Amino acid sequence: MSISARTVIASICLLNFAVLASAQTLPPNLPSKEQLANDNKLFVFWANKALKWEEPAEPARIVGPIYFVGTKGLGVFLFATSEGHILMNTGMPSSGPMIVDSIRKLGFKPEDIKVLINAHAHIDHAGAFAFMKTLTGAQLAVMKDDVAAMESGDRNDFKYRDDLAYEGVKVDRVLRDGDTVKLGDVLLTAYHTPGHTRGATTWIANLVVDGKAYVVAFPEGAGFNPGYRVAKDPSYPGITEDYRKTHHMLEMIKPDIWLAQHNESYDFEGKRKRAETQGVRAWTDAEGYRRFVASKKRAFEDQVDDELGANNATK
Repeated sequence: MSISARTVIASICLLNFAVLASAQTLPPNLPSKEQLANDNKLFVFWANKALKWEEPAEPARIVGPIYFVGTKGLGVFLFATSEGHILMNTGMPSSGPMIVDSIRKLGFKPEDIKVLINAHAHIDHAGAFAFMKTLTGAQLAVMKDDVAAMESGDRNDFKYRDDLAYEGVKVDRVLRDGDTVKLGDVLLTAYHTPGHTRGATTWIANLVVDGKAYVVAFPEGAGFNPGYRVAKDPSYPGITEDYRKTHHMLEMIKPDIWLAQHNESYDFEGKRKRAETQGVRAWTDAEGYRRFVASKKRAFEDQVDDELGANNATK
């Protein structure tokens, strides 16, 4: 697939239509926004294919104890400590062995993972938790509003129903807004930022590396997929208020470094390349974070206007 086609599909999957889709015509072999909205399996097929969710990637050190161990398209992160490790996300169901290989390449033992955490309960981030928990025996900690989804393998999802189900996994610790996960010298704070799922979770790490303090954010919950209803006939009761609460919360965070569940969101490949010569400076991107949150907020408000007919009224 051409770079142009991949870019268009990326825009569809992330609902950045106002930025790109309005300026380009979808190639005839690619589905329309409406087709993706109405066919859950078609949506995940194209997102997976175009954004390389199941293609292996080389692991990388980000800053201090934080390492990337995901796939070409999906962010999976290892927090390595002297007392064991924390793993954030697991990608698609097929990704377990790839994550294990990446951890071993970095010189760590997957069996030393003590805690599993996630961003939200969809298949592209939670699909291999059952695999990883069986391998490691680690404790799984999940925000309370996503516990049922994680344990059922995301069956009866408000948008995808059972179409994107995976092997469910027992949750060991139920998190609430502001709870922390600590292991060794790593402290992570979980913030409930619902919208994309009811229990979407933004994680914040406060680090000191070589005498310099860093706030590292993993923003979550602000994006919506084709077919989400965020205002009129909402996908779930309260979704409009959830999104606005999440946008406000994310605006309050002032990270030095931000990482995300989808690699194209924060230019993972570009930053990794620059890090070869710039080191940690390549990952610092406060301005990029502000643009990211602003774009999510703008896309949401445009969607609200579209659903309520405000755009038609102004034509």
